[in-house]
Amino acid sequence: MQTFKLQLPKTVYKLMEKRKILIIDDHDDLATVLEEEFLENGFDVTLSEDRDSAVSMYNKGDFDVVISDLDGNNLVSKSNDEENSLPCLPDPIPEARSNIKAFKICLSNYRANQFSDEDIELIVKKTLNYKAKFIDRGAAMKDRHEMIDFEVPSLISLMGDILDYLMKRVEKLGVIKPEKSNLFVALDEAFVNAVKHGNKYDKSKMVRISVEISPKKASFTIEDEGEGFDVKAIPDPTDPENLFKSSGRGVMFIYNIMDKVTYNQRGNRLTMVKMNEGDDR
Repeated sequence: MQTFKLQLPKTVYKLMEKRKILIIDDHDDLATVLEEEFLENGFDVTLSEDRDSAVSMYNKGDFDVVISDLDGNNLVSKSNDEENSLPCLPDPIPEARSNIKAFKICLSNYRANQFSDEDIELIVKKTLNYKAKFIDRGAAMKDRHEMIDFEVPSLISLMGDILDYLMKRVEKLGVIKPEKSNLFVALDEAFVNAVKHGNKYDKSKMVRISVEISPKKASFTIEDEGEGFDVKAIPDPTDPENLFKSSGRGVMFIYNIMDKVTYNQRGNRLTMVKMNEGDDR
């Protein structure tokens, strides 16, 4: 009697491993619906209800993706351990503040050989679609302080979903009136520049977007992993000699639309501030 045994290479077994997602959700707004969606798509999903328990899971779990949706009470860390500051988790706060809401999607640990572009797009799109549907709870919107973070691969396809979500939040907190604001243009230019010019479409390089929104203002920081550039060296697009050059126009739009614009010395991190358009202060 002959026996036949198929021995797969170790690399194939690695590719067959389920991709791991950690969802940290204190009010179960996202956790249940996303768990069902992601399990159906072949992901391995782990749930946590607060930041401290998530730290322990994170240190043991080797997660590819971390999605956090926490408020001020559950952002407080009960431990002073330095390991509490982990790159894919929202930063802990020293004391409870009910008006703080922290939402983060982090794919900076994802293994590129296991994730297709479609996988990444599904995770981001599903998460943002469900998150956008929730009724705002807790503190009155006039006192709300939102911290929103994304750490995602350099895929232009992700930028549209992220931009749409951020515009909804800025509008919800009353910073802009979308029909009268050019904020969309400035953010679109910044996001595309990070993927196209900064990371040069290299999916192994990350784009990090950190946003803080209150009714008074919205602050956006976009950082890529590229070599950077000298913003002073960009040709002045208002100079007649540069009229037909496309270079520099995006930066000009950003400066004209935003109330404050700063680049780091390397030129790979841009911070923009938009004040409440109806606020005279």
